[in-house]
Amino acid sequence: MARRNELQKGWRVELELDPSRVDPLGKDALHRLALRGLSIPHAVRSRRGFLLPGNLSAPEVQRVAHDLLADAVVEQAHVLAPGEVSENGERMVVIRRLPGVADPEAQSAARALGLLGIANTAGMESYRAYRVLGPLEDPAKFRSTAERALANPVLERVTLADQPVHLHPVPSNEPAPRTEIPLLHLQDEGLAELSQSMALSLTVPEMRAIQAHFKAAGREPVDVELETLAQTWSEHCKHKTLTGPVELCDGERVLRRYGNLLKETVFEATQRLSPDWCWSVFRDNAGVIALTEDLGIAIKVETHNHPSALDPYGGAGTGIGGVIRDILGTGLGARPFAATDVFCVGPHDYPRESLPPGTLHPDRVLAGVVAGVRDYGNRMGIPTVAGTVIRHPGYVANPLVFAGCVGSIPKNAVNKEVLPGDRILALGGRTGRDGIHGATFSSAALHEESETVDAAAVQIGDPITEKKVLDLLLIARDEGLFRALTDCGAGGFSSAVGEMGEECGADVVLDDVPCKYPGLAYWEIWISEAQERMVLAVPPKHLNRLGALCAEHEIEMTDLGEFTDSKRLVLHWHGEVVCDMPMDFLHGGVPQPCLRADFPHPPKANTSWPNQGNWGDLLLQILGHPSVASKESIVRQYDHEVQGGTVLKPLQGPTGRGPGDGTVLVPDLAAPEGVALGCGLAVDIALLDPWAGAACAMDEAMRNVVAAGGNPHRTALLDNFCWGDCRKPDRLGSLVLAAEACRDVAIAFGTPFVSGKDSLNNEYRVGEVEHAIPPTLLITAVAPLPIAAESVGTPLTTPGSLLVLVGHTSDEGGGSILTSLLSLGASRCPRPNLERAPAIFAALYDASRAGDMTACHDLSEGGLAVAAAEMAFGGNLGAELDLARLPGNDDLPVAAALFAETPTRFLCEVAPEHLDSFLARFRGLPCAALGQVVEDASLNLRCGDQDLLQLSLSDLAHANGADQ
Repeated sequence: MARRNELQKGWRVELELDPSRVDPLGKDALHRLALRGLSIPHAVRSRRGFLLPGNLSAPEVQRVAHDLLADAVVEQAHVLAPGEVSENGERMVVIRRLPGVADPEAQSAARALGLLGIANTAGMESYRAYRVLGPLEDPAKFRSTAERALANPVLERVTLADQPVHLHPVPSNEPAPRTEIPLLHLQDEGLAELSQSMALSLTVPEMRAIQAHFKAAGREPVDVELETLAQTWSEHCKHKTLTGPVELCDGERVLRRYGNLLKETVFEATQRLSPDWCWSVFRDNAGVIALTEDLGIAIKVETHNHPSALDPYGGAGTGIGGVIRDILGTGLGARPFAATDVFCVGPHDYPRESLPPGTLHPDRVLAGVVAGVRDYGNRMGIPTVAGTVIRHPGYVANPLVFAGCVGSIPKNAVNKEVLPGDRILALGGRTGRDGIHGATFSSAALHEESETVDAAAVQIGDPITEKKVLDLLLIARDEGLFRALTDCGAGGFSSAVGEMGEECGADVVLDDVPCKYPGLAYWEIWISEAQERMVLAVPPKHLNRLGALCAEHEIEMTDLGEFTDSKRLVLHWHGEVVCDMPMDFLHGGVPQPCLRADFPHPPKANTSWPNQGNWGDLLLQILGHPSVASKESIVRQYDHEVQGGTVLKPLQGPTGRGPGDGTVLVPDLAAPEGVALGCGLAVDIALLDPWAGAACAMDEAMRNVVAAGGNPHRTALLDNFCWGDCRKPDRLGSLVLAAEACRDVAIAFGTPFVSGKDSLNNEYRVGEVEHAIPPTLLITAVAPLPIAAESVGTPLTTPGSLLVLVGHTSDEGGGSILTSLLSLGASRCPRPNLERAPAIFAALYDASRAGDMTACHDLSEGGLAVAAAEMAFGGNLGAELDLARLPGNDDLPVAAALFAETPTRFLCEVAPEHLDSFLARFRGLPCAALGQVVEDASLNLRCGDQDLLQLSLSDLAHANGADQ
């Protein structure tokens, strides 16, 4: 442990809104305390606080408080001298970051103080405070309740303000000594204990392989060498399960063998299709497809699950920050122009007393992850334009956070290379302890002590620094100042330098890496996942120009060493070699034993659709189901208009409340070409039938983009597998079937996969019992539009237009909302027709290009009835439909006709004069006009002479939450 200095007393500057102004943060704090069982009969006011070094003079602090930190129009500044305590401090809690946790707000304030000529700001901190406007019966209970209601114990400490608040002690800057780890003589039990104690997340066979390597080298490993191997070999980085050998078994019978599951499923589809419009596939930080002859689209979706479980705000924020850097680190740099997010959390009404130990309530998780993505994306000026929210009991203890980003890249910047002699440059944010063991942490199950044991794995983001890095790198790219770059993702410098130097070698000096605070050991500097850092391979002749650009943009640049031709990774620390390993062992030495996967048998029973029912009441219930209900409260927190390129928005129609399918954007405001984005998940179907769940997710993503006008012949897909522990045969069996579905459906649809990511240890352990999440496959689709302005939205537009259903409706209801709502039991799940679906997508695209449609909505959760309702209240127009005209199935139960979730179906609005042309495009395919758009503000559904339901648009919107 590094020695620490004595506590330093500091000035406190606290900023509170004027008493006459509403304090939403204070109201929210009062509500959170009440949810935790502490009812306070008085108002609560919030404060922003800053701790300044005690050696500043009183006039300097007053100047800082009033001229810089406070908003003179709405805030009052309160200054407390070093050692002074707050008046009535027992009624105020102070919430501070723990030592070593990044503090971007304080860093920004310190830079601003420098501009005022106040340079002595070392150790400056920010904090939050909440003040009760009245007496408290039990201040200690106020503090203890605030620890869970207002703070995150992973990152923050809560105290009452009746005690002095001191600056955190500063660690000494004495270099950590080189440390070897005794490994050579350990038996299996000792190897397992070492892996656990160092948080390496390596198996005994992997530890044996490391032991054998160092025995051959004749020495013990240094701690940083073990850390580097653990990061590189982690499931998060190496994808050992998906890229390893697997046997799919049904009892004692081996059904199929795979030498490399991913290569023989997902990759195989792309290799067999091999389209020339895919410019970069599975070989960079993101996939790249062509938009025009000269401009490509880079796209990537990442997961940030475990960090978001511990710190929802920071976890999701750094998730979106990381995927933005993935786009920036693709090729020689792509320009991010859109972001996406998908959240899977527990139910809204989950009982707090039933929460597993150490977990946050799903509502708090959702609020935190939404805010994390909101604040990071909005502050970087990148619109968040697409996504969804899934609420399911299986995600209570292990939420999922998918963060995506899309960028534009010139064709001549898609490829990169690293050559011996290139300098290794790091630029961007400083290195800290945040993110230590992030890669290995993400490769293990969560447990009831994760919030304290794994706290260091949580990262803290700084979007302002990342925006400056983005601007700088695009200028440097266009000037040709570097040969390759990548971001410091999982594993930090270890991952970035290790991957860039895999084919040649790297020689690194860690002495001068800029750190957020002194006292970091060399291994911490090497594997830290502190945010906003990029690594570049720069020819020496460009160092001066790049340095000048960095100075101009106020970005720190550090020369770490050089790429070599040694094919070894060598690290130096204050004159000593602390790592010396061959690249081939680092990247290719991990053992991959064959894993057993148990074949899951999907249900074969027919769905027991009800013959009678209050269909209107059922529709209202489904419209309010968490999977269908309006997401406007989330969408409106994001700036989806920034950059001005959002053509088709997440919410549409004259009132802005109609849910869209795909979102359409233009990356270049001066050009007509656009991009459609969509996503698909089918969690409840996947629980019953993993193949069908994956296939339906792919079909939904395709429906999203094609409904919006995207080209199905140029659509690319991304896969994100989030599963439980796949060392367990039942978990792995469902993963194998999902991967097989990806291959089968992609080949049938002609849609190559261009990128992906997996997260395969999403379990929560209580004692010895582990609970896995549902098998979750997120599919993201991206498709070009030749003319973005011709995109088609979902809301109805014109009374008198006809409503045409495209696609066949089946009676397979397994995994649908209605079967869950009515507890109908497990039954056969719907699957896309792989022969018919591509023809339907192609015909719909042709109809869209020809202008035959004025609106189009895919049929998804809740089936036809929900799609018709959303189109109606979205456009503020009524609709009349006759289900007796459904194409292709005369014996379909009414409940299935209304609510079945058969894939590859669309409800289209077609002008009467275009009907013949529209129907002609679907000749030989299931397609029929069911009714029309009307001015009457209601939805009327019947089946022949039988009236099924009649509901007003206001009732539909209210049930959906779209009238809030």
